[in-house]
Parts: sequence; C-alpha cells; structure tokens
Amino acid sequence: MDSMRKTALVAGIFYLITFISIPTLALYGPVKTDPNFIISAGSTTPILVGGVLEMIVALAGIGTAVALYSVLKRQHEGFAIGLITSRIFEGAVIVTGVSSILSIVTLQHAGATGTEAAGLVAVGQAQIATFNWSFLLGQSLMPALNALLLGTLMYQSRLVPRILPIVGLIGAPLLLAGTVATLFGFAEQYGVVSATAVPIALWELSLGLWLTFKGFNRSAPIMVAVAADAASPHDSTPTAPTRIAVASNAGA
Repeated sequence: MDSMRKTALVAGIFYLITFISIPTLALYGPVKTDPNFIISAGSTTPILVGGVLEMIVALAGIGTAVALYSVLKRQHEGFAIGLITSRIFEGAVIVTGVSSILSIVTLQHAGATGTEAAGLVAVGQAQIATFNWSFLLGQSLMPALNALLLGTLMYQSRLVPRILPIVGLIGAPLLLAGTVATLFGFAEQYGVVSATAVPIALWELSLGLWLTFKGFNRSAPIMVAVAADAASPHDSTPTAPTRIAVASNAGA
C-alpha cells in the first residue's frame, strides 16, 4: 500500500467515524426536553455517552482535514488550509456545546426545592440554550462551509468521481439556507436544519466509503504527477570526488 492509498484510507476512516454521533440527539433527549431534569434523579449515563461520542466526532473531523492536507494542497493550498481552519473551529464549537450540556450532570441535584430548584432550572436551561447555539454554529453552519471548500477541491482535482463533490456542492447552500433561517427565527432548529443536512450527510458518507474502499482516482492529475515524481530517476550528476577520479584517468 503506497502513501497516497494510506492517506485516502486514513481520511476515509476519519469520515466514517464522524457518523458515530448519530445517536447523540436521542441520548440528550431527556435533558433537553425536561426542564426539571437538573433537579430530578434521572440517569446521566446517556448524557455522558453522548458527550464522549461528540468529542470523538470533533477530533475525527479535524483528522479528516489534516489527513487530506498533503494531497489537497497540490490543488490549492489556500483552500486546503481553509479546510483545516474550519474543521478546527467546528471542533472547538462542538466541545463548547459538550461542555455546556455536561455541566448539567455536574449541577444535577435531585430533590432540590424552592429558590434553589428555581435557580438550578434556570441555569440548566441556559446550558441547553448554549448547546443548541453551539450545535447550530458548529454542526450546521460549519459543515456547509466545509462542503464548499472540500467539494471544490475534490471536483477540480478529480481525486474522486465528480458526482460525489457535486452532491456536497448542492447540499452546502441548502444547509446554509436552513441554518440562516433558524438563526433568524424563521424555522425550528431540529426540523428544517435536519432536513437540509441530508445531502451533506450523504456527501460525507459517500466520500468516507469511497476513500476507505477505493482510494484516490489514479487517473487524477495530482496522482499522475505523484506517480511521475516517484518514477523519475535520481540525480545522476557525478559528485566532486568522482569527477576528479574521472579526470585523472583521462589524463593518464
């Protein structure tokens, strides 16, 4: 397995890992829908599991951009750096959301009453609001920007079949529109955004599967250039001692 195939494999696996957070919304369900969860004896295990899954997703997302950088910079270094930057920002916002919702686990006080209960409920709802905004910015807005950057690079470079980045480039403005509509209160966050995120999810899943099991297209210009560089003969110019020896023999 050559280095380019390894790069594709690593990036593909990272993309597939990002899908392990699918159960997260269900795991967070009780704490998000019940304002009194923070003063109840509800189990916090699902919340902790969801937090761990989201942390893995944040790191895997950064890993996708880092793994592909050495290849994508051959197409456009600025876009490749932009992809890493957006992935890091996405990961940071995800971690912010995870921290806010895990804070509820720390603050949970079953049986609290009166002023203490009212204060805890208010704090808990503030943490949920922080999580919702983090989700909107980190896992709705940033995937749209990522798709625009990576979709453009993959379409231009032909490293994968062009139908794959086309799906991402079509889905990016849809998700961006859904995010903006939610941002300004024209739509419910987990309704419109979830629907408009389907093309992006399909793009990332198909890309992950293709890179994992197929790798980069060998006919892509970047791959042809890499193969040519690997096959080019090493510099055969004689070193200084060799030239001196040749000159001496010629004089003899």
